[in-house]
Amino acid sequence: MRVNSLHLFQFRNYKNKKFDFSPDIIVLYGNNGIGKTNILESLYVGTIGRSHRTTEDKDMIAFDSENAGIVVDFFKNDIPQKITIKLVRQGRKELKLNDNKITQKELLGTLNTVIFSPEDLMLIKGNPRLRRRFLDIELSQTSANYYHQLSLYNKALQQRNKILKDYVGKKLISLEEWDIQIANSAAYIVQKRLESLKKINMLANLMNRRITGGKENFSIIYEQSYAEKYAKNGKYLTTSEEFREALIDSLEYDRFRLNTSVGPHRDDLSFYSDTIDLKKFGSQGQQRTAILSLKLSELEFIKSEVGEYPILLLDDVMSELDKSRRSNLLGFIHKRIQTFITTTEFEEFKELSNVQNINVENEVKHQNLAYGEEEV
Repeated sequence: MRVNSLHLFQFRNYKNKKFDFSPDIIVLYGNNGIGKTNILESLYVGTIGRSHRTTEDKDMIAFDSENAGIVVDFFKNDIPQKITIKLVRQGRKELKLNDNKITQKELLGTLNTVIFSPEDLMLIKGNPRLRRRFLDIELSQTSANYYHQLSLYNKALQQRNKILKDYVGKKLISLEEWDIQIANSAAYIVQKRLESLKKINMLANLMNRRITGGKENFSIIYEQSYAEKYAKNGKYLTTSEEFREALIDSLEYDRFRLNTSVGPHRDDLSFYSDTIDLKKFGSQGQQRTAILSLKLSELEFIKSEVGEYPILLLDDVMSELDKSRRSNLLGFIHKRIQTFITTTEFEEFKELSNVQNINVENEVKHQNLAYGEEEV
């Protein structure tokens, strides 16, 4: 899988700009704030239909425009494809694959990417929401049904929580319809997460041992804080029956808290180096090695699921890694995975062959307006 070209219209600070890319490593360099990350963001939007930096599409539209466009030409299994996305300030965005309109659900899995940004270094120590998001995005890229069930789950969960708030102080409350929907989707989501984590664990540990010279073993543990109270067999709730019974049993507590306390939206991941809990006792070096191993395992996981490596987006992370980890990362991706790297300096990439260096500041200054106002 490789991106051949990217055309941006009124996207962030790009009025009308087309980039052509080599199939190997593309280094986007220049000072901070000139638009390097905007290029990676547009590719990521081409992957899942939304940004990793904002929840509002309008934030990506140039200030003096009512809409913006992204056109990504790429090869998947050596077949040319084109994704076109039109963002509008008022209304819903429009998605096309090879000039045919598609939904966001249909977009997922078309262009696969893995993004690694400085925020990912907080994956171990940060909020559980970050870890769930990491897992959900990875699985959604490789399983359309996972994304579908996750959407159903989130909609039903919102409705259940709304009823809990609307019926404060009232004795009678009916949640059966939403409990059934939540339980069915929750069972699928948790089973898929556990199944996928087995493979991710194996791949991440192999990467971690490669980086540490075989000195450390890395593992990821799935956690359900409520399982000890409600799981009847084993350590996890995995069936719709178990989830439905737990939702009924937790109703009194949920009415007091005004939200739902049981379900995959409450689950978490823990990371271990041998027997060391990396969140509590891991050194900064161990934590960064673990995250790097996890990101490399994402590449291998997606390849194992879809048959080829995804595009790798490295957003200003090289400066966050020491020389040894940078060397391990570059050694893994070089001549194997098309990789976009943003950096303020490109000296460290000079020794690599097949590297395309793009001075982003010059590209922004000399935007090619000859393309005109093409229809997106």
